Amino acid sequence: MKIIHYTEVEAKSYPSDLVKGAKGRVVIGQADGAKNFCMRVFELSAGGYSAKHSHAFEHEVFVHSGKGMVYSQGNWTPVSSGSVIFIPPNEEHQLKNVGEEPFVFLCVIPSGVPEL
Repeated sequence: MKIIHYTEVEAKSYPSDLVKGAKGRVVIGQADGAKNFCMRVFELSAGGYSAKHSHAFEHEVFVHSGKGMVYSQGNWTPVSSGSVIFIPPNEEHQLKNVGEEPFVFLCVIPSGVPEL
């Protein structure tokens, strides 16, 4: 069993022009012996966003804190603390922070894909 506070894991910034103000942490993954899923925690600073992208696997997102928007099928939808998002395989998506506080969300992906 592993029990930690997510901030105990080092946050890694994304070195990409497609991302702004984004940091990610792999809080449960292959290094922990997780065979089915990887759990990541992301933080977008005010005005920050993830890359607009798609991939062959589904993933699930839980918004921990802050105010954001999620892009899906040509539309932006507001999300905030407590929101749950299901992103099917191959669906283009993006998340962005629209508040002044950090936008923190966790994301669960299947094992076997890049963790971060």
